[in-house]
Amino acid sequence: MKNTIYLLSFFLLMACSKESVPRAAEAFNLVYPNNNESCLDATKINDTQSQVNFRWSASLYAESYTLNVTNLMTSASQNIQSTESSLSVMLSHSEPYSWKVTAQGEQGSDPISTEAWKFYLAGENVINYAPFPPELVTPRASATVMPDSNNQVKLSWVCNDVDNDLAGYKVYLDTTDGTTLVKEMNQDTTEFLADVVLNETYYWKVIAIDANGNTASSGVYAFRTQ
Repeated sequence: MKNTIYLLSFFLLMACSKESVPRAAEAFNLVYPNNNESCLDATKINDTQSQVNFRWSASLYAESYTLNVTNLMTSASQNIQSTESSLSVMLSHSEPYSWKVTAQGEQGSDPISTEAWKFYLAGENVINYAPFPPELVTPRASATVMPDSNNQVKLSWVCNDVDNDLAGYKVYLDTTDGTTLVKEMNQDTTEFLADVVLNETYYWKVIAIDANGNTASSGVYAFRTQ
């Protein structure tokens, strides 16, 4: 009889333990604005701003969402809460943005985030958009790297353009402020082996150029060699 009671108590305890685990939000997808495209159907508010309707698929067990929108030219960022799978945000025309959404499940669970998408908010009389600012991939900001046997470090980046008219890149690298041009390359090349010395801090950036002469800068990253 005692064994039976112990077993029942054990199973009840296990059941309660399982029920007490908070349910986390499950994976979901961004819907609109489309990735690496221009947003053309925003609601115009005035000559400089429009209301953009962000949409994403619902996440199972999500109790709230946080929309993050970042202006890629100014790095200004907004975080907006919602319990729905859409939000309207007022943004400036003719500027590039990135956006992602984080879903929060039951209290105590870990949040889950989407990947970031990029878009240009269309502006009046704009027939060609600058490239998106290049995203520096390696070395990452503030990374410490070991050069190869030739005392070189690979610099790599990714870049997109809504008009598909990228013409090339300029790579800047030095030990002061990242303003020294070291290489110009065509749009098909997104990596470069840079000569470096050991135990030095380097600053680098990439500027993307399209066929119409529009440019976009990655901003300056720093890394150190060892």
